[in-house]
Amino acid sequence: MLFNSFEFVFGFLPLTVIGFFLISRRGSRPLAIAYLSAASMFFYAWWNVWYLLLILAEVVFNFVLGRQLARPDLAPRARLLLTIFGVGTMLVVLGYFKYTYFILDIIRTSGGPAWSVGKIILPLGISFHSFQQIAYLVDSYKRKAPRYGFGEYCLFVTFFPQLIAGPIVHHNEIMPQLQSTALLRPRALNLTLGLAIFSVGLFKKTVIADGLAQIASPMFNAAATGTLLLPHEAWAAAIAYSLQLYFDFSAYSDMAIGLARLFSIRLPANFYSPYRATNIADFWRRWHMTLSRFLRNYLYIPLGGNRHGRTRQLANLMITMLLGGLWHGAGWTFVLWGGLHGLYLVIQRLWTLAVPAAAGAWDLRVRKLLGWLVTMLAVVVAWVFFRAADLPTALAMLRSMAGLQQGAPGAFEDLVHDGRPLIVGTALIAVFMPNVVDIFRRYRPALLPAMELRRIHAALRALQWRPRPWIGIGVGALAGCGLIAILGWQSEFLYFQF
Repeated sequence: MLFNSFEFVFGFLPLTVIGFFLISRRGSRPLAIAYLSAASMFFYAWWNVWYLLLILAEVVFNFVLGRQLARPDLAPRARLLLTIFGVGTMLVVLGYFKYTYFILDIIRTSGGPAWSVGKIILPLGISFHSFQQIAYLVDSYKRKAPRYGFGEYCLFVTFFPQLIAGPIVHHNEIMPQLQSTALLRPRALNLTLGLAIFSVGLFKKTVIADGLAQIASPMFNAAATGTLLLPHEAWAAAIAYSLQLYFDFSAYSDMAIGLARLFSIRLPANFYSPYRATNIADFWRRWHMTLSRFLRNYLYIPLGGNRHGRTRQLANLMITMLLGGLWHGAGWTFVLWGGLHGLYLVIQRLWTLAVPAAAGAWDLRVRKLLGWLVTMLAVVVAWVFFRAADLPTALAMLRSMAGLQQGAPGAFEDLVHDGRPLIVGTALIAVFMPNVVDIFRRYRPALLPAMELRRIHAALRALQWRPRPWIGIGVGALAGCGLIAILGWQSEFLYFQF
């Protein structure tokens, strides 16, 4: 069941919200939490009921293990062994479903036997809820996770707004909200705010992201079949996909924030205008923020972080990004994408050490502009590996972008010409327009890390949301356009495959 589907918008969502608050009126927290968990499981099982059995088994396994790790009489060695067993089991399950084909292909191409394991169906969102539960186990080992009830833990893992494509929520963010009395009380402001944010996300997905897909996909698909593209066609495809991915994933994150707010729950923000970043480290502070946080806290820092000298720090950065790329997908294109970003971060870290700070305001502005241009160029080039069907397709696209090969003139000329206004317009939105956190800032729509929020230009402050009739009309128009666009095309969110 997709967020951008009529059965979700007009069926599942209203029934879930109304049923939850009807039960909540009786003041039964366990029953209300059980109802919302059951609704979330139904949502997850919509594609395939076998997915539900797997996630339920993981929930029970990790809850029991977490309870054992919380025992004060458990010896330190036993706690360590239990944690290794739990995290290892989660990684083995994730590895089987996600990386078996990749590993077997490496063995086959290296001259080994051509083993076959039959058809393996990747459970939806397995990378997201696996990381959530791994963090819980590690924190339980460190005595940083309080004892939770089973109903609350089950809802923490299966809560439908963030279940399929994130954000990767942390137990210390969500559990206190599930235990709060505010959860059981419907508030008109939260319902209005949640629907407004959901409507913005729906418009971004069905109108903007899916519209950009009509430009990028034909050219990437043609490159995968051996068709050579002209340089401007390849650049148009790469930039269109970069914008498609941005609006697609940020749309899902916005819709998740809005849906959670209907239940008075604030999810962590996952995007904060990453295409405004002036260096690659800033990009990763803004793009997929919850994944960046997980990789930092549960991989980069345990590897040693920056505590063991410069060479070790740079190696840790590279390892973290390589594994981050592999998290996104089982293929060499994803490994190379992660490796590129690791290399970018290494170069950026060395650059900051070698180049003195800006001498004045003018120098600072010039450096920021040049830094933004270089960062965006690097990000777009790396997205080619992320999108391409395989490594030869990615290399063919990059050769076309570099002007090293020429395709037949006019093959995609009309597509590029007609798509140019959408590419330019959406690029301006991504770079200059306020994001959802900015627009709804007054009402704290999402949990944010400690970072400086961008001041909205005076000319754009009229876009800040308030519960006013004329703003409601505008939001309603966005929702209407988003729903109408579903009739034209309906596609899954790009991050569903992870």
